[in-house]
Amino acid sequence: MLLCWPYLSNCSLWVSQPCGCFFSTSNQRNSQFYSDPTEAVKDIPSGATILVGGFGLCGIPENLINSLLKTGIKSLTAVSNNAGVDNFGLGLLLQTKQIKRMISSYVGENAEFERQYLSGELEVELTPQGTLAERIRAGGAGVPAFFTATGYGTLIQEGGSPIKYNKDGTIAIASEKREVREFNGRHYIMEKAITGDFALVKAWKADKAGNIVFRKTARNFNQPMCKAAKVTIVEVEEVVDVGTFAEEDIHIPSIYVNRIVKGGSYEKRIEKRTVQKAQAEKPKPKKEADIVRERIIRRAALEFEDGMYGILENFTERCILIERLGNMYSLAQYPNHIDLCAGKETVTVLPGASYFSSDESFAMIRGGHVNLTMLGAMQVSKTGDLANWMIPGKMVKGMGGAMDLVASAGTKVVVTMEHSAKGGKHKILETCNLPLTGKQCVDRIITEKAVFDVDKNKGLTLIEVWEGLTPEDIKECTGAPFQSIWMVQKRIGRMSYGQMKPKYNFLVKTQLVLFGGEGMLSCIQRTPYLL
Repeated sequence: MLLCWPYLSNCSLWVSQPCGCFFSTSNQRNSQFYSDPTEAVKDIPSGATILVGGFGLCGIPENLINSLLKTGIKSLTAVSNNAGVDNFGLGLLLQTKQIKRMISSYVGENAEFERQYLSGELEVELTPQGTLAERIRAGGAGVPAFFTATGYGTLIQEGGSPIKYNKDGTIAIASEKREVREFNGRHYIMEKAITGDFALVKAWKADKAGNIVFRKTARNFNQPMCKAAKVTIVEVEEVVDVGTFAEEDIHIPSIYVNRIVKGGSYEKRIEKRTVQKAQAEKPKPKKEADIVRERIIRRAALEFEDGMYGILENFTERCILIERLGNMYSLAQYPNHIDLCAGKETVTVLPGASYFSSDESFAMIRGGHVNLTMLGAMQVSKTGDLANWMIPGKMVKGMGGAMDLVASAGTKVVVTMEHSAKGGKHKILETCNLPLTGKQCVDRIITEKAVFDVDKNKGLTLIEVWEGLTPEDIKECTGAPFQSIWMVQKRIGRMSYGQMKPKYNFLVKTQLVLFGGEGMLSCIQRTPYLL
């Protein structure tokens, strides 16, 4: 295969025929086509490291995973953002205990995964989602390591995070401490690249030359994984003639692809399928928890300003849909047709949208191109430390993309949460006692009772309270000292929390751009909405 580099051009083109101008060549490596997925994976040995594409259940290589189930190989190290669910995707390989170690960012929907991990049967290297995507991208690009602010001040940097438990609950294998360096006054940790022996990838179509294209958000982790393994095996829904794809529309050129399998059938499960009802239904009576949640959402909406780029934690109230991990932010009704985002919800994609891979998504986040991040928390300290991903020995969901979302210096971080935990236990504390998601990263806290501004040096400042409450009431249910600025009403252009009423009309004037881990970017038009 030859690399043709036209004179005075910045474009390169892979061609399979000789041409008159080239500077470099690669080994001959034609993609092989298979009709049986089992044949394509039969040489994967026990103990291999496999990269498995997909995000949740979106874009997973169903046929290749099922074929590995048949081969019965053991002791696999599986690199995948998620671990499937109990009876589908990688969850099937977990049930048969064919996986020895998982390298993932979020595994919240797999109860068997959590059971094996906590009982010491499975090794788990939990990695921030953006870091995971970049480690894979770096591996495919021949970059052995890189520095990132994500994870600084957390167990990721400090080491000691449990990779494997003993049966008595003590730590058998702990994560290693990361090297720290300072660049331009900020601390960064070193992360090593990830490569695999085999990559199992799901794409939409391949041409007979071995070039492939993905469909919508299904490029997610599939795209960088194509480039980071010694042998890349791609299953597709359709094989087309050469020339069907315009050259500029090819997502992965054939140089990265070793084997192609045309999948026989696809289940394509949707974890949270929610569509519009045929007829309007009478709304159900609201529970107290719904009222609290809605109150927080109303106040959170005031954080948006014209032209903002925002990433938000999952909130689903009425027709408001706010997606997490940067995959999508949308003020829109549930769809009457199906599209998927990172929250695994079905959503409507609006005109102006675009799709991209997970590594591209987190480049936007880490690069400071996002104005606002809004997410939930278990605990927040008075100096802005955030804990929202793990209760050691009890709850292990993974940090997902949260550590990446709060690591950019140029992004405002707003925590939205209930003021107290069950039983009245404080969530706003002098010091967090749960593993941190980010250190001194929170700028504002919004609860159903109050709003605090957070300064890493000065601490908490109470700026708003819900009507009927006083600063003294807030003091009683807050586990950290704070200053109080009560004359909020005099601030120009901003309502105080106490002035907000249930019938307050909020007009979204801005074109917001929504995007993220699963790869979707969408513009929101001017949308009046009764909050």
